[in-house]
Amino acid sequence: MASENSFVQPAIPRFDGHYDHWSMLMENFLRSKEYWNLVETGITAAAEGIDLSDAQKKALEDQKLKDLKAKNYLFQAIDRSILETILKKDTAKDIWDSLKQKYQGTARVQACPTASSS
Repeated sequence: MASENSFVQPAIPRFDGHYDHWSMLMENFLRSKEYWNLVETGITAAAEGIDLSDAQKKALEDQKLKDLKAKNYLFQAIDRSILETILKKDTAKDIWDSLKQKYQGTARVQACPTASSS
């Protein structure tokens, strides 16, 4: 029997071709995991030739780990055929931006009848 304190892990939203709907669900999912800011802004790059303090190195490593986790969620959300087109993307932000550029508005445009067909 489940206790009152048990928590059901939310399902990762699967991309089904309707980008606008999926992106809203996925953004909310990533926000709930506290990864959205990283997906939106990317990893803070260290300037060339600058020595980082131990705290800065730790913060950068934490960002890289969060990015890896966010990428994992994105990989799980998309089909293999789409996954193969984004495998060379380095960060969760790169993947998100690529999907947005390729799919945003496509399902909505395809579903709307054109004025000339009436």
